[in-house]
Amino acid sequence: MQVPKTSPRSSANLAALGTFLLIVVIVTLIALMNAPTRLGPDVMASAGSYLAEVGKTGMVYMVVVGALAVALGIVAAAVVRREWPNLRRRRTLIAGYAFLAPYLLVTFTFTVGVILFAFYIAFTKYDIFTEPQFVAFQNFTKALGQKSFWQSLYNVLWYAVLVTTLQTIIAIGLAVLLNSRMRFKQFFRTIFYAPSVTSSVVITLIFMWMYLKTGYVNLFFDKALGLFGIDWKAIDWLGDPRGLIQIIVQAFGGHIPSSQWYLRGPSIAWLCLMFQNIFTTAPTFMIMFLAALQDINPTLYEAASIDGANGWQQFRKITLPLLRPIILLVVVLGTIGTLQIFDQVWLATSGGPLDTTQVPVFMIFNEALGKQGPIQMGYASSIAFMLAVIIFFFTFIQRRVIERGTEQY
Repeated sequence: MQVPKTSPRSSANLAALGTFLLIVVIVTLIALMNAPTRLGPDVMASAGSYLAEVGKTGMVYMVVVGALAVALGIVAAAVVRREWPNLRRRRTLIAGYAFLAPYLLVTFTFTVGVILFAFYIAFTKYDIFTEPQFVAFQNFTKALGQKSFWQSLYNVLWYAVLVTTLQTIIAIGLAVLLNSRMRFKQFFRTIFYAPSVTSSVVITLIFMWMYLKTGYVNLFFDKALGLFGIDWKAIDWLGDPRGLIQIIVQAFGGHIPSSQWYLRGPSIAWLCLMFQNIFTTAPTFMIMFLAALQDINPTLYEAASIDGANGWQQFRKITLPLLRPIILLVVVLGTIGTLQIFDQVWLATSGGPLDTTQVPVFMIFNEALGKQGPIQMGYASSIAFMLAVIIFFFTFIQRRVIERGTEQY
């Protein structure tokens, strides 16, 4: 007796249904793992107690994520149903997602799931020990109404502008230097790159030691200026809240009151951390520029030399235009990294002196873990999402400005 064959359409429908159910189940399990619940031995005692807690404190979260799971499942099912009848496309689809499955599971569990959890609690009052209370946009308005939040943005914007600009210029200069004909080129490449392979914690501790009143920075200025008969008064570099603009204005007899912190510019302590970051990060970007320089056709420079172009003209008309795609990459990476600075601030200054080195990520850290008061996970999450919007805005602007015209290269 011959067994009737399943029609391609029926087979595609079954595959699509299976895909839909699989996506919904996986996303629901991931949502359960990241649901906002109260911590405690009673909650974590068993799977039943945990599910009961999710039903009590995270039902709204589960409903929202469930709707997203259904939408994602429908999209995946539609793709499978379209590709399933074609044997070659079916095998390609199965093989591709089989290889991607481990990465997708990790990403959805520990990245997407956490982001959804953070986005949900950003609209709640949540301290991880009590039930989340929906407060709408109160966390966002609270942050926008606090001086400390605006000062942290002010500080980090100064940091991003100065550090990104200077480290990009220095990286290009070092790359051009090391790409030229010179003796001991490999030795200098190793020496210049060495600071970048050092742990940021270790390098911060070294700079903290150098910035002491009895450290090598004050010793250097004392000895150098002493050659000209000038007495140097030791400075507590990481404890000096005076702003750069404030110092310049005072030199001309002016005065900026402490209430106008937004006119003082970056503090001495903040400038010290900027120098440290430039010192350790510029060599990393130097490697990127060096690789790009070695990809430029040397005949372009030979033709320019024949036409009478000097070194500066060749750099300005050939090198810089051909480096624009890498400049975009370096500027974007530098901006994202500087806007998220945390470890140097935490180790060296803890946001001081007088909040002149306070930054959003350090503020998020303090509020989320209750370092300077009660735990406010929802409030910290709202600050994190506002910082994410700012980073996206600056990245978008940079791409629009720098990337324009790079397609011809």
